[in-house]
Amino acid sequence: MPGEFLSVECPDCGNEQTLYGKAASEVHCAVCGTTLATPTGGEAAIAGEVLETVESRPE
Repeated sequence: MPGEFLSVECPDCGNEQTLYGKAASEVHCAVCGTTLATPTGGEAAIAGEVLETVESRPE
């Protein structure tokens, strides 16, 4: 399954969390519960700042 794992910073509390770039369900911050990613049918809409690509898988 091609895609990327991203390190994202929560816009509300600053928590750094790793998530899948093509998330199929909403991803919430583990600390404050803010929605970090919303599925769109392809690449997820990321609400926080993407800090880095943790792992990339070729297509």
